[in-house]
Amino acid sequence: MKPLHRGRQLVGFSLLVGAALLGMLMAGSPDLQATDGIAAASAGGATAAAGSAGTAAVRLPQGLPSFADLAERALPAVVSIESQTIGRNRPARGPGGGQDPFEFFFGPRGRQESPDDRNREFRSDSGGSGFVVSADGFVVTNNHVIEGATKVRVRLDERVYDAEVKGADAATDLALLKIEAGKNLAYLPLGDSDRLRVGDYVMAIGNPLLLDHTVTVGVVSAKGRSIGLTRDSSFENFIQTDAAINRGNSGGPLVNLAGEVVGIATAMNWGAENIGFAVPVSTLKAVLPQLREKGRVSRGYLGVNITNIDFDRAQAFGLSGAGGALVTQVADDSPASEAGVAHGDVVLSVDGRKVKETRDLIDYVASQGPGKSVELELLRDGQRMTKKVELSERRAAEDEASTEPDPVTSGLDWLGLEYQDLTPGLKESLGLPSTLDGVLVREVSASSPLYDEGVAEGDIVVEVNGREVGDSAEFERVVSAAPSGSFLRLYVRRVSPRGHGDRQVNYFAVVRVP
Repeated sequence: MKPLHRGRQLVGFSLLVGAALLGMLMAGSPDLQATDGIAAASAGGATAAAGSAGTAAVRLPQGLPSFADLAERALPAVVSIESQTIGRNRPARGPGGGQDPFEFFFGPRGRQESPDDRNREFRSDSGGSGFVVSADGFVVTNNHVIEGATKVRVRLDERVYDAEVKGADAATDLALLKIEAGKNLAYLPLGDSDRLRVGDYVMAIGNPLLLDHTVTVGVVSAKGRSIGLTRDSSFENFIQTDAAINRGNSGGPLVNLAGEVVGIATAMNWGAENIGFAVPVSTLKAVLPQLREKGRVSRGYLGVNITNIDFDRAQAFGLSGAGGALVTQVADDSPASEAGVAHGDVVLSVDGRKVKETRDLIDYVASQGPGKSVELELLRDGQRMTKKVELSERRAAEDEASTEPDPVTSGLDWLGLEYQDLTPGLKESLGLPSTLDGVLVREVSASSPLYDEGVAEGDIVVEVNGREVGDSAEFERVVSAAPSGSFLRLYVRRVSPRGHGDRQVNYFAVVRVP
């Protein structure tokens, strides 16, 4: 009997151990959870009692992300911006930058404008978001939130303050306001947007569609986006995020998990879900001192249009690999022109700093300011040289660096182009200078290798491989003489049609001879 008794004890003990192990396995598995009566745990993993009778409290797995503490710290420094504009045109928007609140919920009122309305003053209310950057009341927002406003007010802590516009910069779409609160204000520290990585968590805070202090969370989807939003796309370097950004979010902060501002919400893509864009805080840091002290931003001006160099362009211009900034156009009477910089030059470095892409040159030159001199290391026809350039001041509307035009094609059979001589009659009818020589592109086929290079009907080919082509015969001779497998560098000029301004864009189209 004793052995039997001992065996029963062993069996019972084994059952107890097995039950304990099973319980531990179930408690540790994220897939095995009760389906009712469970309250969400906090970020610290605290348990909550079950809501229905007979259901035991369940501890959720530790480490579930909660952004409540982050939001609690950041929200007191986020403000609502109200912009009032007095004019004689009926306002198209209501408070918060959107439409009339009545129409937002119930549709158009159907009121018709009378002749007298055209002579009556109207007040247009719009707005956005912003955030406090110093305890003494400096507030950052977007330029487009306050641009043209007759009066700007800031709503913070259930109070409304009249705001002074201390400075604004359309090129970066940033503005600095000042309010007098009579006390030290909570503010947000500025982080480091350069250290952001794609996939990092970020939180956007703002006032979308009049919904005060709305928090959305997402990740950094991409960096270095240029979307053609601002007047000067040279300085566009947007952070793309899937944290929801809507109308009214403009100017609000994008913060990292440390509660630091890494971006300023600026735009969204209307045709997509959660594709939003924010100005990186590195841009704000660069312009903030000038906005505070001078109210505007002075930038150095070189006077060139530049584009990045891909693998094919690197080979065509005699580079061992991609990198550098290709000069596609030099403005007349500009610092670069006076220093002897020419189209077709590749900028390899500036003041000893390597230029890997156009942004390296743009940001450095802009930061130097007018009157400073910079030394450019150039590659021209396989030869390295240096040029010293004294910068002037960049005018707000100028576009120093641009990408090449959107693609289209050409034809010597394989080129896929139809072209003709640029006759005096054509020059007159197109409003072109009488001194301009070249070959006029009449049509580009969809199968042409020039299609993807941006060549379009109406463009004028003025050079091939650095050699001027004054007519079709010369153009054909130069192209036909190019060896198989070599690259053709077509220098193309695009001029706006008569009556559409005097905008001129020069660019390189690079194709390989089959």
